Amino acid sequence: MGRFVNPDNSAFQAALNSRIYVDKTGLIVCMNEVLDSTDAYICNSRPRRFGKSYAANMLAAYYSKGAESEKMFSDLEIGQSEDFKKHLNKYDVIHIDVQWFLINCEDADNVVPYITRVVLDELREVYPEILRQEVVSLPDALSLVKDKTGRKFIIIIDEWDVLIRDESANKKVQDEYIRFLRGMFKGTEPTKYIQLAYLTGILPIKKEKTQSALNNFREYSMLNAGCLASYIGFTEDEVKALCETYKKDFTEVKRWYDGYQLGKYHVYNPNAVVNLMADGNFQSYWSGTASYDSIVPLINMDFDGLKTAIIEMVSGASVEVDVGSFQNDVENIVNKDDVLTYLIHMGYLAYSSVNRMAFVPNEEIRQELIRATKRKEWNEMLKFQQESEDLLDATLDMDGEIVAAQIEKIHEEYVSAIQYNNENSLSSVLALAYLSAMQYYFKPVREFPTGRGFADFVFIPKTEYRNDYPALVVELKWNKSAVSALQQIKDKKYPDSIQKYAGNVLLVGINYSKKEKKHECMIEEYLKK
Repeated sequence: MGRFVNPDNSAFQAALNSRIYVDKTGLIVCMNEVLDSTDAYICNSRPRRFGKSYAANMLAAYYSKGAESEKMFSDLEIGQSEDFKKHLNKYDVIHIDVQWFLINCEDADNVVPYITRVVLDELREVYPEILRQEVVSLPDALSLVKDKTGRKFIIIIDEWDVLIRDESANKKVQDEYIRFLRGMFKGTEPTKYIQLAYLTGILPIKKEKTQSALNNFREYSMLNAGCLASYIGFTEDEVKALCETYKKDFTEVKRWYDGYQLGKYHVYNPNAVVNLMADGNFQSYWSGTASYDSIVPLINMDFDGLKTAIIEMVSGASVEVDVGSFQNDVENIVNKDDVLTYLIHMGYLAYSSVNRMAFVPNEEIRQELIRATKRKEWNEMLKFQQESEDLLDATLDMDGEIVAAQIEKIHEEYVSAIQYNNENSLSSVLALAYLSAMQYYFKPVREFPTGRGFADFVFIPKTEYRNDYPALVVELKWNKSAVSALQQIKDKKYPDSIQKYAGNVLLVGINYSKKEKKHECMIEEYLKK
C-alpha cells in the first residue's frame, strides 16, 4: 500500500470512530452501478464541510487493493448490497488531495509536476517491470499498465478545484492543470484504463467558452444534485434521528440549519448539525470553517442590482438568478448572476431549480452574510436598516398609519417605476421592509398565494427574544382593503400554524391600491383560545 496509490483505509476509519457517524455508504452502491462505463466519470461538488473528503476517503477505503475493509463495511448499507464483495478492495486506486499538494509546494507552479512525480514513484513500486524511468507522464503510465496487465484504475481527486479557486489569477498554473486533467480523462485512451473517475470540490468543472473543460464528466452540484442528492449533506430524516438521539428540538434545528433544496431532499450542513449535537448551542458554526472574508469582495462588486439582491435575500425574500452564464471560476465573474451562482456553490445561498430563485437557506448563513456586509459599510444596508427599524417599532406599537407610511416610502424608493405596480414586487418590498426584524426573528415562513391574494408572512421570534417580541402574521392584499387582509388571516386560520408558540401574536393586514398608489395597514392582537 502507498500514500496515494492503493492507500489503506485509516482515513475512513477515523470517520467511523467519530462520536457521530451517519451512514452514507449508499454512495458506493451508486458508483458500483456505473463502473467501467461512459457514466463512470463523476464530478460531485459541494460547499466546505459538506463531507467531500469523507466521501473520497470512503470510496478509497472500499475500492483500494491496499486495504482490507470487509469488516469495516459489512454492517453498513453497502454491506447489504449484492455487489458488496464483488468490488471490495479489488482495484488499483489513485487518491489525490490537491489541497495537500498545494500546501506542501513552495510554488503553485510546481503542483502538477509534484503530483506527477510522487504518484509515478509509487506506481513504479507496484509495477517496476512496466514503468521504467523514461515514463514521465501519468496518463502514459496508466495506459501502459492497462496494456500489459489488463487492470484498470479508480482515480479519486479530492479538492479538485483548489487551483481554480486559489490560483484564479495565475493563468499558467490553471492552463497546466486543465491540460493535466484532460490528459488523464479525455479521449479514447483514458476509457481503456479508467474504471471510475470521481472528482470532488466546491465548484463544478471549469467552462471554456460554453463547454466544460472535461465534458465527458457527469456533474452533480448544489444546482442539480440528481441521484446523488441524499449524499450531499444530511437529509431531514437523518437529522430527525439525530435530534431524537441527542434530545434536540427538531423544529429549532430546522430553522437554524435547513434550507438547501436538492431535488426532493432538504439537506443540512453536516458540520453544523454535528457541532450542535455535540455542543448543544444554536449558533453559526460556519465562520469556523470558511472565512467570510472570501465573499466580501464578491458582494461588494459593482454590478447593477447585486447589493439590493443580497439585502432582499437577507430579509427573507428569494431572487431570480440565471445560473447558466457562470464559467465555474472566480476570474470570469462578470455580472450579478455570476456572483449569486458562485455563492450558491459555496453554500452561502440555496437554489430552487423549480422557480430558478436563490435565497438564504437558514439562520446560520443569514448571520454570516450580515457579518460579511459589516466588514465594509454598505450605505444601502444602513439606510434600509434604519427605515426598517422604524417600521418594526411602529408594528410593535400597533400603529397602522406609520406602518403604511413606512412601507410606502420603502416601496417608492426601492421599486422601479416599471415594476411599481407589479404584484410580485410587493412581496419583496415587505420582506425588505422588515429587514431589521432579522435580528430578533427567524426567516419569515411564507405561505404562497392563490388567486389575487398575497402570501402571508409569519415571523417567529428567536428563542432569546420570545419574552419581549410577539410573533407576527402579516397578510398582503392588492386593490382590496386592510380589513379584508385581516379577515383572510382569521378565515384561513393562519395563526394555527404557530399554536406551539406561547407568546403574544400580532395580526398585520396590509393593502396596496394600484390606482392611488397608497398603502393602508391595520394591526390587531391575536387572542388565543
